[in-house]
Amino acid sequence: MNRRILRTVSKLGALVVLVLTFVLILDSQVSVIPSRLHQYLPTHHPGLVVTDVTIATCSTLNLFSTCRLDPSVWYRVEKDLFLNTGWTYKAYLHVQRKNEEELLPDEKVVVDLKMGRLDPGAGVDKKWESRPGGIWLLRSSHHTGESKRITAVDVLFGADAVDPRPNWEIKDTPLLMDTHTEPRLTIRRGTSGKLEKPVPRIRKDGKFKIMQASDLHLATGFGTCRDPISVKPTREHLNFWGKLLDEEKPDLVVLSGDQINGDTAPDAQTATLKFAELFIRRKIPYTVIFGNHDDEGDLNRNALMTLTQNLPYSLAKPGPADVEGVGNYVVEILGHTSSHSALSLYMLDTHKYSPDERRYPGYDWLKPSQISWFRNTAQSLKKDHQAYTHIHMNLAFIHIPLSEYRKVKNYYKGSWREAPTAPRFNSEFKDALVNENVVVVSCGHDHANDYCMLEKNEKDLPALWMCYAGGAGFGGYGGYGGFVRRVRFFNIDMNAARIISYKRVESGNTEERVDEMMLVDGGKVVPPQTT
Repeated sequence: MNRRILRTVSKLGALVVLVLTFVLILDSQVSVIPSRLHQYLPTHHPGLVVTDVTIATCSTLNLFSTCRLDPSVWYRVEKDLFLNTGWTYKAYLHVQRKNEEELLPDEKVVVDLKMGRLDPGAGVDKKWESRPGGIWLLRSSHHTGESKRITAVDVLFGADAVDPRPNWEIKDTPLLMDTHTEPRLTIRRGTSGKLEKPVPRIRKDGKFKIMQASDLHLATGFGTCRDPISVKPTREHLNFWGKLLDEEKPDLVVLSGDQINGDTAPDAQTATLKFAELFIRRKIPYTVIFGNHDDEGDLNRNALMTLTQNLPYSLAKPGPADVEGVGNYVVEILGHTSSHSALSLYMLDTHKYSPDERRYPGYDWLKPSQISWFRNTAQSLKKDHQAYTHIHMNLAFIHIPLSEYRKVKNYYKGSWREAPTAPRFNSEFKDALVNENVVVVSCGHDHANDYCMLEKNEKDLPALWMCYAGGAGFGGYGGYGGFVRRVRFFNIDMNAARIISYKRVESGNTEERVDEMMLVDGGKVVPPQTT
């Protein structure tokens, strides 16, 4: 019996080794492990330093050409520098890294990188080394001060690329390659540092402001402005959002899906860092849920969440592994001087397209595991919420609207410009929201709708406000009679347990608070009334 057990254990061990070996080999060819996740591997090895950088090119017509240097020596950044637009060729950046303890006494490390046709050290004492693609390396003794040594190298794309990650610096000049993708090197000196998550709190005056921006539809590079009211480059949307951040000074930003326009974002990391930079530079916490387009580029939902949650000021979380979707989580806003929650913000993943197109054509819906998670979480938090000295309130954010958004006979305020593309299958999540005392749920998805609709309970009393954010990005459709991009705000006064909402628009009367109205007073959903 003991021999049989030992043989079984031995076979299982051999099988595990075989599977891991297969995954690693396959990953080296087709990247089963999400490619962008590799960028975080250096953070787990603070002793690694960059000793060399080069580019390997190959022909797609040659089946034996892999664009991969010796993996035991070189780490390949898994991004084709032509973003798969080259008809017969590809190119990849390779980085050589070593642990400091393994460096030879006279071995050098990279302390600077520059791009250009001319030797940047010509006429001076510094000796720069040339590499393919117009890369110039400056290497020095590995005893050089830690602040100068380069520890990681990455690639972003486009003239508008930014890198707000701690200790990263993007190079202004693109690699000298015959491509419109404009690949740009970005380097990190030192380690990534410890990521401190912000703890959002009600302000001293009892107020808290949420900015909800939906459907940004950012591209890799500048992208194209869809349905413009006036011709303008899509970089203007960054100026629009930045202006609102500076003027409104929100305490938290909720990004409610389709931040990335998958079709035009072959490098989703570049697009993600563009919206994150807005908040990181201003030190504003932000949350993220995904829409139906975010993961249509080169990163799936899990990889996008890993990228986002490892950025400064991000409160995003993947959520429980046993709950369907990526990004089911709750953000607790604490009282000004309290350790108890004053506001609970529930974030849920509404997925993408219907899994049963024949019976329920269109879009997907919230699943039973998500609704159970929401109910269980809300119930488990009640004791803490009751300890808060003021009235606690709950809000929820989703991307695809609930089926109840179609109720044309309900009272609504704002613009109803297009038929809501809510799922045909009713998950009955609205009932769960009402039963757990959520006072407002707000979505995105239908860009040209920006109304708030009142849902009543069985006693014909106000029970829930269902709002749209309105489309904020120029990379997504507008149309419908010259729709002006907009952003929704929720002004929350915890002293009166009151919520007032309004929108700000990109053009026209940009200072006006559009459709300002009170949604909640005394912690209760109130009937329609303007402020």
